[in-house]
Amino acid sequence: MSTNRFWQLNKRPDGEDVASALSLETEPMPTLAEGEVLVRATYLSMDAGTRMWMTEREDSYQPALELGTKMVGLVLGHVLQSQHSDFAVGDLVRGFGQWAEHAVVQPELAGLVKVDDTIADIRQHFGVLGFNGWTALWGLEETAGVKAGDNVLVSAAAGATGVLACQIAKILGANVYGLAGGPDKCRWLEDSLGVTKAIDYKRDDIAATLAEVEGGINAYFDNVGGPMLDDILPNMALYGRVALCGLLAQYKGDGRGQGPENFDQILMKRLRVEGFFSPDFMDQGERLSAKLKSWLEQGLIDTPFDVTNGIENVLTAYDKLFQGGNIGKVLVKI
Repeated sequence: MSTNRFWQLNKRPDGEDVASALSLETEPMPTLAEGEVLVRATYLSMDAGTRMWMTEREDSYQPALELGTKMVGLVLGHVLQSQHSDFAVGDLVRGFGQWAEHAVVQPELAGLVKVDDTIADIRQHFGVLGFNGWTALWGLEETAGVKAGDNVLVSAAAGATGVLACQIAKILGANVYGLAGGPDKCRWLEDSLGVTKAIDYKRDDIAATLAEVEGGINAYFDNVGGPMLDDILPNMALYGRVALCGLLAQYKGDGRGQGPENFDQILMKRLRVEGFFSPDFMDQGERLSAKLKSWLEQGLIDTPFDVTNGIENVLTAYDKLFQGGNIGKVLVKI
């Protein structure tokens, strides 16, 4: 193939209208500078947090993407060309590249790593063994300090990180409660993942349901933020912990949103609220992967994959993240 197709960010999205801000472009096959690697993408990871990179905010954990440049995202694929001594043609790698058929990567800036190509399903490098698995494990163990017997609540529990957080919380001996949208997702969480109780945030009275949890919620793994916190904060246990992983409810527009009305409950219940991002534990990836791989091999943890085919269908896949149209990890197969 002598050309490369990629998605380009042309303007800042207006609300939910991401599609008009991006365009699918074609270029000659990129040439590499010294120290760069060309990755032929097998899978692209669709991650809600990348919506923040499309805004003009300068106070995020990553600088805003410049307009007229390629959209950035996680890539899993094989090295096609290499001008870097640590990477050889044929290596299976994962890192931050572009929404493209072929990604040009500077390994030191992109966190590019070689990953195990002998595992049965390489998609797990975007699942249990990837950033979603790392995030779920770190957020529960390190940020929230979950221990056996805790009541743990997970929002977006049927999403890529949520499904793993539910399973890890169970492995740690916690009682797990999940928030998800729709009866099908809730039934799946209870029947397939064995969560103690799945709460349908679209139909159920969240506050009333959580009020029935004996002892309250000790740890809340929050992927959503937004108004839902007003139902949850009053139902936290004394000295409860909130591990703030994502703000799915607030990614529209510039992502600022509104704080919870029941903010006072943080004081009244002596809660600890802590945000965390993947850069916080990038250096711990090998340790986290080893623990997760052990659980995967024991059959204690897994994730479903929602796969869309073709670079031209990236926006269809991406939209699922914000419309609740997926269970598990959303990928695009190139």
